[in-house]
Formats: sequence, structure tokens, C-alpha cells
Amino acid sequence: MTTTIGFIGLGIMGGPMARHLAGAGHDVAGHNRSPEKTAPLVEAGGRAAASVTEAVDGAEVVALMLPDSPDVEAVLTGDGGVFDTAKPGTLVVDFSTIRPDVAADLAARASERGLRMIDAPVSGGQAGAENAALSIMVGGAAEDVEAARPLLDVVGKTVVHVGPAGAGQTVKAANQLIVAGTIALVAEAITFLQAHGADLPAAVEVLGGGLAGSAVLDQKASKMLDREFAPGFRIDLHHKDMGIVTEAAREAGVVTPVAALVAQLVAATRAAGDGGLDHSALFRTIARLNGEDVS
Repeated sequence: MTTTIGFIGLGIMGGPMARHLAGAGHDVAGHNRSPEKTAPLVEAGGRAAASVTEAVDGAEVVALMLPDSPDVEAVLTGDGGVFDTAKPGTLVVDFSTIRPDVAADLAARASERGLRMIDAPVSGGQAGAENAALSIMVGGAAEDVEAARPLLDVVGKTVVHVGPAGAGQTVKAANQLIVAGTIALVAEAITFLQAHGADLPAAVEVLGGGLAGSAVLDQKASKMLDREFAPGFRIDLHHKDMGIVTEAAREAGVVTPVAALVAQLVAATRAAGDGGLDHSALFRTIARLNGEDVS
């Protein structure tokens, strides 16, 4: 069945996701702060919306893919935002990565407005978005998650309901910790292998076949070997995510010493001017620490 969707945020992740939904036969109206980013959606059969209000008008589902908690709050609660303009019963699906407490609060406020809201952050990066192969961790009421599932299945390969509102964001924070920590260790391993004169591609290949193998090793080691860090997921965003991890851990009274160290390494990479690069550019910080000129 065709669903009318207002999709807000058509960047590296949101753009491909909106196009997949349009390609699946849904009526998708997309809005982005940079209007030119609506063009690929229009080419895929969607519509361009000049404002949030226009995107939400008549929508049965409103989807968000925005950078951070303040962006989501502004789009939902600002004048002319989703909460002001969506019709009662509208399902709000937030694909953004934001603070778990903010997600839970926004879901409660949505309910007060007669709306339904789930948090559905994704993992898989640009490649996952383009290939409709994302892992989606979903928080919210079971009936709302099931209502959204046909759409989630269009953009994701692994879709799992992980608990009530905010739970999706908690799981996503854990995901980002694992990813950043693994990137840091892959960077250190490559630096270690390089210092010993190992055949780096061969070493990465055999590591990938054993217990050290991971999606991070498969996707990010080649970027480090080639020193090619075009963004798929930017350091700036992972810096934001590590802030979510450390803050949420502190609020829960959980001690996460490795998370604290990795957060500092990500922050150092950003401070060195690499915030716009792929998060695999954490390698550049490890290289700097070992005296390598990465200019």
C-alpha cells in the first residue's frame, strides 16, 4: 500500500533512504535546508517540499534524518514544526542519532499532541543507506513499531525492536562506542604492522579471516592503507555520538574507561582539523602520535 511520507533531512544518509521509499512506490515529499538536495529525490519519483510544514502536510508518516538533538527538537517543536502541523495519528519516525533522554521526552510530547513517535537510529553508513542494508534499532510502543515496519524494511536489512521510547538511541550509542573503539584498534594495529615492515594488505586479509575480523576491519582498513578518508560518516558526527555515550554512561553511573579514551581520541582528531573526514581518519591521530607526517 502507498504511504504518504514527509521526509526531513536529505543528506548522505537521508537522501538515499528517501529515494528507496519513493522507489518502493510511496508518496515521499522531502525537505532539506539546502534545497538542491531535493533534486535526486524528485528524479526518483518523490516531491520537493519548500518547508517542514509543506513536507508534513497530508503525511501519514513523518521521517527525520537530522544531525543532532537540537536539530530534531527544532524541527519537531519549533513554530510551524511537526508537532504544530501534523494531523492526529501521524507516525513520526526519527532515524537521527540523538540523546536517549531527548528521544524519550519527545515521544512523550508527541503523544500529548495525539501523535505516535518511535526512535529508529541506523547503522551502516553511507553504503548501508545506498544499498538499503541498514541495521535499525527501534525504540517505542510495539504497535507503532509494527506500523512502521513495512517502511523500515524498505531501507533496512536488520530491523529490531529493542524496547520503549529512547531504547533505540541507547543501543545506537553502544553501537557507536563499539565502532569507534574498533576503528582506534584497527588504526593502532596497522601502525604496529607498518613499523615491523609487514605486508599490510596481506596482514589485513588474514586478520579479517580470524576472530579479529569485523565489518569495521573490512570497510575501514583499506581507507587507512590508502590514506583516503572521503567521508561516509564524518568525525564531527562521531564526536557528537561519543559525547552521547559518555554523558549517558555518567547519568547511569556506569564506568566506561575505554569509551572515555576513545572519545578523547575522536576529539583530538576533530581538533586537528579532520572533523569533515571519514571516522576512519582517526588513523591520522594515531599516526601523528607515532611521529608520522600526515599533512
